[in-house]
Amino acid sequence: MKILFITLSNIGDCILSLPVLDALHNEYPDALISCLVPERPKEIFSNNPAVDKVIIFDKHARLADKVKLFFSLSRERFDIVVDLRNSFFGAFLPAKKRSSPLRFIPANFKHMKDKHLFWSGFSGYPFRDKKQQSLVIAPEDVNYINGILKERKLSGSAKLIVVAPGARSQVKRWDKHNFSQLCSRLVQDGWDVALAGDKADEPSCSYICQENNTDRILNLCAKTSISQLAVLLKSARLLVTNDSAIMHLASYLNVSVCALFGPTDENKYGPWSKDKAVIKKDIFCRPCEKAVCRFGSLACLSCLKVDDVLEQVDCLLKGKDAANEGVSPKYRRILIVRTDRIGDVLLSTPVIKALRKEYPQAYISMIVSPYARDIVEANPYLDEVIIYDKDIKHKSWMRSLKFASRLKKKRFDLAVILHPTNRMHLIAFLAGIPLRLGYNRKFGFLNNLRKKHTKQEGLKHEAEYNLDLLSDLGIGGNVRDLFMPIKTESEEWVKDLLASNGIKETDKLLAINPGASCPSKIWPADRFAQVAETLAKRHNFRILIVAGAKDIPLANMVAQKLGDRVLDLSGKTSLSHLASILKRCSLFISNDSGPVHIASSLGVPVISIFGRNQPGLSPRRWGPLGKKDKYLHKDVGCIQCLAHNCKKEFACLKVISVEDVLSAAESILSS
Repeated sequence: MKILFITLSNIGDCILSLPVLDALHNEYPDALISCLVPERPKEIFSNNPAVDKVIIFDKHARLADKVKLFFSLSRERFDIVVDLRNSFFGAFLPAKKRSSPLRFIPANFKHMKDKHLFWSGFSGYPFRDKKQQSLVIAPEDVNYINGILKERKLSGSAKLIVVAPGARSQVKRWDKHNFSQLCSRLVQDGWDVALAGDKADEPSCSYICQENNTDRILNLCAKTSISQLAVLLKSARLLVTNDSAIMHLASYLNVSVCALFGPTDENKYGPWSKDKAVIKKDIFCRPCEKAVCRFGSLACLSCLKVDDVLEQVDCLLKGKDAANEGVSPKYRRILIVRTDRIGDVLLSTPVIKALRKEYPQAYISMIVSPYARDIVEANPYLDEVIIYDKDIKHKSWMRSLKFASRLKKKRFDLAVILHPTNRMHLIAFLAGIPLRLGYNRKFGFLNNLRKKHTKQEGLKHEAEYNLDLLSDLGIGGNVRDLFMPIKTESEEWVKDLLASNGIKETDKLLAINPGASCPSKIWPADRFAQVAETLAKRHNFRILIVAGAKDIPLANMVAQKLGDRVLDLSGKTSLSHLASILKRCSLFISNDSGPVHIASSLGVPVISIFGRNQPGLSPRRWGPLGKKDKYLHKDVGCIQCLAHNCKKEFACLKVISVEDVLSAAESILSS
């Protein structure tokens, strides 16, 4: 029996067709199989004893040459023609039996490997464990790779991971900087890394080697044939790659694969090894399967983080089936909403981590106000930060409706509205988000999963209230999982700032914040000065004053009383700068305000001063969460709190003495 097997053009597509060749070998073990292949992937079929003849086909050849080839093949009188290209040859060459692309494909046949098999007349691929395979590995190729590994003392090692940073199409490539960071982290964890790819991938591989500068990374890019690459893959524990030919080669060899997917569809082209993982984020436009991103940003790949990959790598190495683990088809795109103050947003960050832990491959966005951007912009558990500016840009209802329209295009599956507002409830409703989780107040009827609003009772901490909202989804979290990102540029800014003001890295720093959002929260400025001056003398502190722009006069009053030992930074820092400043401090003393929670999230000991005796404003709800943190609060017997219209001259604040704060500070500093 004579069989003609017509393959596809790209190397990856040809490897996807090898199961068909396996099936033909298994079904017709004595048949003479000829392969009609393009020039580029011919290596896959050459020197294969199971292939009788390899015929090179050039799709760019002259018509006369193609006709000549057709009649040459006609004279072969093939019994079976299997044409995966759906070409003129497959349709018109004389044969007793031929493959048919017109066959109806059942819904469960989604992967191209399975579709190729079905078109060729086979219903499955039970041949993986048979000795006969359609990719022949020459002994000299085994010796070549083993020689390299032995030279690098990797021979027989179970600590080798192959990383392939390239892909045939630019839109399939994860950023080389991310691959560099990934390789660095793998090496830090004790793994050896071998880089693989072809000539087009050499710049990326060279960049990775230059950035890491370690002999634990072996650059074999463009230094192996397909057969040699197969040996390398079989010597490794795992392959990390983009959607590429190397991914399909590893799949065919049943090597564990961790594959990053952007615009392409993993259901059609994903890895097919027994142990595999697909790292993806299902943003609204994915998978588009386009050669050019219509938005010009490749957000589907750029939102994939190094930690996302490492988490899946860890699962595979521990023997878990990490493929799409923890991903609910209902919640592939999640929106978190919190548009109030910076402290409130920071206390919402445990919700972000809890959702990411539950849905590791979901695309998670968060809507915040402009002044809270720095709180979440570099959060590793978020994929996107959306700014809603209710005071300027989106002040009018018409602008808000347009905002909802743009939000609708992102096709979120779930909205978690942590702070109830009329606008946010309406926007989430008009954005067509199927499940809207929130509180039953301020247009709360627009939410289809509502929770009773009891925050005013102050029975729990605000961070607990935020996590409780997720309980209806069966999700829990840790209230201490606060996260404030530290940006490199802010670190450099603070380093230069302190140096220019004569503050050394070895100096101990005390930060104070005499301001707050409301007069009913502001402890007397002269007492802040007394506390800071006393602690500076006792512990040789350099003093920093931090405050918002509106509190500059208040900060200046404190600074004038402290003299040369103080650096007044009021109104001069962004939130990101503030975080880098507080990170350097040994103690932070503040009124009840957002910076308290920034310091707590960074592990800086905090003393927070509270005034008003109302359950919803109490330390129980808004106190700092750090292990060493303390708060000061005294009840002066007010029957009704009038807030900033207080008739008792804020007695609740004045009753907290300088000695009270000093005692709390000494307790922290001595522990």
